[in-house]
Amino acid sequence: MPSSNTRLPPLRAIQAFEAVARTGSVTLAATELHVSPGAISQQLRKIEALLDLPLFERRGKGLTPTSWGSLYHQELSAVFAQLHRAHAALENARQNQELVVSSLASVAAKWLGLVLLDWQEQYPQARLILRGTEAEPDLESGEADFRITYGSQAERHARRILLYTDWLVPACTPARLQGQPGLSPAQVLQGPLIHVEWEKVYQSPPGWAEWAHALGLSVTPCTHSLRFSLSGNAIDAALAGRGIVLAPASMLDADLKSGRLVVPYHHRLPLPESYFLSWSKTALSKPFAGELMHWLRAAALKQNGHAGLPSPGQAPEAAGPPPLPEGRL
Repeated sequence: MPSSNTRLPPLRAIQAFEAVARTGSVTLAATELHVSPGAISQQLRKIEALLDLPLFERRGKGLTPTSWGSLYHQELSAVFAQLHRAHAALENARQNQELVVSSLASVAAKWLGLVLLDWQEQYPQARLILRGTEAEPDLESGEADFRITYGSQAERHARRILLYTDWLVPACTPARLQGQPGLSPAQVLQGPLIHVEWEKVYQSPPGWAEWAHALGLSVTPCTHSLRFSLSGNAIDAALAGRGIVLAPASMLDADLKSGRLVVPYHHRLPLPESYFLSWSKTALSKPFAGELMHWLRAAALKQNGHAGLPSPGQAPEAAGPPPLPEGRL
């Protein structure tokens, strides 16, 4: 009668049984498991003694599972198949070492994409994916390794650090200056003005009305003003010569440096919230992740100083970022 003992046999004995039942040979099982045939036979005797059941019968030079052995092997096969799938998944994840960076679409298009292109030139062997999306990814489930988030939405992520606080500045094409070095605030407000309608999940940022009020002026409602839900689209409209945009300085930086856009009057307003960098619990274990994080923080420090923005009171450029963090903000 089978033993009522419910204690599991040792894993080595189970492994030896499965290999012999599958190959039909002690020698083949020993070769597969990198042990001697004597060690395999010893494990078979151990598992049969523990289960108090005959698991094999000898037929010629091979071993054939008994009815008990066939039943046991059938159940164990599914377990070992799952173990192999788990190992394959782990190996696939180790080989699949892309770094996925996520951010708001406009940040990706107008700032982060250029920062990452510069980084990729320094690390051409790294594999990098940039995803621009308004929805916050679930970092812990692997939807992204890093996320640059604006404002309180960053609190969704367990690991985060402050990157930079941006400013809103006016920008337009050089043609709108009509050969002059700049425009007066009143001339700027004559428009056409390009507005950005931020989503309600964010703390309301200042707009053209606040910009004018800070200078002791007011904005006259204009029927030909343009409104966009994305800062990137608003900046593109300004690049097309459709008006003057009030947009984040980080997103204007490349176009200002290239001369495609200019600042008609140097007055800026701070955004009410900051940008944060978040990362998943496994991100920093990937190749080049530490270098990428260091690069992003260095780029953010430069952005904090707005090195390319000719504004009064510009902060000096920092020498480099502090050491990489390990905990949460």
